[in-house]
Amino acid sequence: MNINSAFDGGNIACLDCSQATDIRLEIRADRESEFFQWFYFRLSGAKGRPCELKIVNAAAAAYPKGWENYRAVASYDREDWFRVATDYDGKILTIRHRPERDSVYYAYFAPYSMERHHDLLARCLTSPIAALESLGETLDGQQIDLLTIGEPAPEKHLLWALARQHPGETMAEWWMEGFLERLLDGGDAVARALLDKAVFHIVPNMNPDGSRRGHLRTNAAGINLNREWQEPSQEKSPEVYWLRRRMEETGVGFCLDVHGDEAIPHNFIAGPEGVPSFSKRQGKLLAAYKKALLGANPDFQLEHGYPANKPGKANLKIGANWIAERFGCLSMTLEMPFKDIADVAEQRQGWSPARCRAMGRSNLDAIYAVLGDLR
Repeated sequence: MNINSAFDGGNIACLDCSQATDIRLEIRADRESEFFQWFYFRLSGAKGRPCELKIVNAAAAAYPKGWENYRAVASYDREDWFRVATDYDGKILTIRHRPERDSVYYAYFAPYSMERHHDLLARCLTSPIAALESLGETLDGQQIDLLTIGEPAPEKHLLWALARQHPGETMAEWWMEGFLERLLDGGDAVARALLDKAVFHIVPNMNPDGSRRGHLRTNAAGINLNREWQEPSQEKSPEVYWLRRRMEETGVGFCLDVHGDEAIPHNFIAGPEGVPSFSKRQGKLLAAYKKALLGANPDFQLEHGYPANKPGKANLKIGANWIAERFGCLSMTLEMPFKDIADVAEQRQGWSPARCRAMGRSNLDAIYAVLGDLR
């Protein structure tokens, strides 16, 4: 048997794989950081054998509650990802599975590779209304990609969508696939109506270095990008530095920052209620957006999520909060689960790439519902 993670987005350290029922593993921490939870690796040579893969440092992970009622995903072809038996005893996370083939991959959630990212960009650019620019370079020398969808005009709304500030939250880029595919569908009436009145600026992956390195939460310097928005630097957080500079040039009339939450088994939106300048207008837009998304997709809900910040107490180092304060716009964080949704469970795949894409498509309905009230 062999354990390997030396590929795009891979992360695991094998301590011992001499016995199929006692394969002992550790998740590597993000570089220059204590964060870890993302894992992605291949097991080979175990076809037909009952395996127990034990992540022995699970209790020290960034969010141990994320292991409760969690099931890992597995795939033979890296396209079809299904859930496998997993349990957590408070110390060790154990994955139990009998592989049907010589090679099987396991991951925290369905991975979204940098190769797939570039495939997504290439598909988008077959549309005459899509344009791509590089905002700058990351510390590892990768490009920070910005897609612009629509024909710019002075009277149009400027709408932004961001994903994967935290690279291990791969569901965010699966969401982007659905969002972009529908937005570029010339036969979709909602997409056409939106593009008649708005231009979309979209960053499908804000953290390509962390994505390629197999990080959970940070970039190549061990920096959590979603705590850098007040004072980003080219030396430590060029991803935020260059994006913020571009936003200052264009303006922002709306922003949705897409994430994943380790512990909460629900889709939900965190709003900017606690920013100092939060207004009744922003509050009405936030409520209208949530209501529209609830009507567009039964996988969204309003009961569970983060408690709203008290007035003036929002952390302005967080992207959605800084944007709401700086531009006076509706700026939100959409969170999706690593686990399945508690109220709308799906036994084989749980919360999956397909459901992420569907959620991405549904958000266009919610944007359409509030577009007329945006500045």
